[in-house]
Amino acid sequence: MTTKEVNPKSKQTWKFPKDFWLANLMELFERAAYYGFFIVLTLYLTDIVGFNDKETGIVAGIFFAGLYFLPPFVGAIGDKIGFKNGLIVAFSLLTIGYFLLGVWHSKALVILFLFIAMVGGSFIKPLITGTVAKTTNEDNRARGYALFYWVVNIGSFSGKTFVPFIRQGLGLEYVNFFSAGMSFFALLFAIFFFKQVDAGHKSKTISDVLLSLKKIFSTPRLIFLILIVTGFWIIQHQLYATMPKYVIRLLGEEARPEWLANVNPLVVVIFVVLVTQLMKKQKAVTSMLVGMLMMPFSALAMSGSQALEGITGNSVSILGWFALHPLTVMMIIGIGIQGLAECFISPRFLEYFSLQAPKGEEGVYLGFSHLHSFFSALSGFIMSGFLLDKYCPDPKTLPVGLTEIERASYYSDAHLIWYYFLAIGLVAAVALLVYKYITERIDKQKTAAN
Repeated sequence: MTTKEVNPKSKQTWKFPKDFWLANLMELFERAAYYGFFIVLTLYLTDIVGFNDKETGIVAGIFFAGLYFLPPFVGAIGDKIGFKNGLIVAFSLLTIGYFLLGVWHSKALVILFLFIAMVGGSFIKPLITGTVAKTTNEDNRARGYALFYWVVNIGSFSGKTFVPFIRQGLGLEYVNFFSAGMSFFALLFAIFFFKQVDAGHKSKTISDVLLSLKKIFSTPRLIFLILIVTGFWIIQHQLYATMPKYVIRLLGEEARPEWLANVNPLVVVIFVVLVTQLMKKQKAVTSMLVGMLMMPFSALAMSGSQALEGITGNSVSILGWFALHPLTVMMIIGIGIQGLAECFISPRFLEYFSLQAPKGEEGVYLGFSHLHSFFSALSGFIMSGFLLDKYCPDPKTLPVGLTEIERASYYSDAHLIWYYFLAIGLVAAVALLVYKYITERIDKQKTAAN
């Protein structure tokens, strides 16, 4: 009887403390700043700073990889100084980094400012997600994280929606001031409204974090899974590494790749709950396999604009309401497939990853659950730089005085870029199929032996 009397009170699961909503509001500003900046980062590094495509791939790859490798380490620092102070440090570094990127554009200084922004951004994930964890309980935690996930995608969508107007109206370098402004608003909330949230757990040291990393690399099943899923994220990262330059170089400066990138969060927000519900009775690795099998079709769609243009000409009518260029149509289809694949993979990957951890050490292992993004950013961006240089070169590097036909010849094989990622997607999908077969066989043998 006692349990039944307590349950009605615990059903008030949409009620959260003020700091929960403040954390989500700050995350909204930070994600708008980050995605608004990141979607044009490779364009900025090439067109404003003067790096070539290969150099841009290396610089952007290291920046993005660092954002996924550093959080467990800076999280240990955040534990020491407290959530409020950690957020103030994070948003201060982001504001300074973004602002200085808009003011000075020499290569050495830009690398320094990117490092400042990278360190600031690395604080955000452990501090904000830690705040969400601390300000929710068993009754409303699932809904709390669902709201948080929606906020992340709304921030991503809004940042990429506003950026084209800044890039085309004021200039590409002014996007940095937009991101600095968003980070500054978040900083004000962190200083004046956010209270100190006790972490509520034993603080980790850098030694603890390094020990966690060692444990990950001592678990073959996890390392193989990380490397396989890296194949998915290599393709996913091309949304930022290859797509913006690819679209603008083939369609012209009036194109808006930022809006095309918004197809991804839009699809995720619409379908993630439905897909999760559909696959809830399936094993996590089975759901992931479905998503992995979809990814080669994403790359294939992105490569198909020339074939479609051969059929429709340079304009495709959409139900007679409006017309789009064939490249835009195929990008929307390809990015939409990516978003759908993400719905099958991302929610279940963390579930599967945590299940491989020894009892009581799930948190230790989950701290490095995004190692796949570290590997895929580093390899995916560097690969993108070399492929763009070969198949879709910077217009400034072409000979002077070319006719329109001569210029077009330099981009006639641009679609071949996506064949490389198609091959990566196929290899990753087959590897996961083999992985599923082998691990399930091993588990059955262990069960039979016991």
